[in-house]
Amino acid sequence: MDDELWALIEPLLPPWPERSPGPRPVSDRLCLQGILFVLYNDIAWQLLPLELGFGSGQTCWRRLDRWQKTGAFDRLHRVMLAELNAAGELDWSRACVDGSHIHAKKGAPTPVRRRSTGGRQAASTI
Repeated sequence: MDDELWALIEPLLPPWPERSPGPRPVSDRLCLQGILFVLYNDIAWQLLPLELGFGSGQTCWRRLDRWQKTGAFDRLHRVMLAELNAAGELDWSRACVDGSHIHAKKGAPTPVRRRSTGGRQAASTI
């Protein structure tokens, strides 16, 4: 990850708590690179090679979980989409939306009464 991209991402991430128990944490930049490596290569977190220097898969997974809970990844996603769109790098004709991106209405009234499909025996065919 180059310095320019990191300068865009770093302010979006929550600061590390001052009094954190345990050893000094792996830097956010290295953890993000580990997260991207796991996602890009579609491997299990446990298979992230320690030799790459990104920390363990567990460390990267915990950092990702922490960032998701604080909304950092949603902010990062919006900023990256805006940057890519401004650079003309997105093909919006291939975009799709599903329930993981847009909240579906729950409990909306149905316009007509539905006929029940259960609760009685089927007619005899003999």
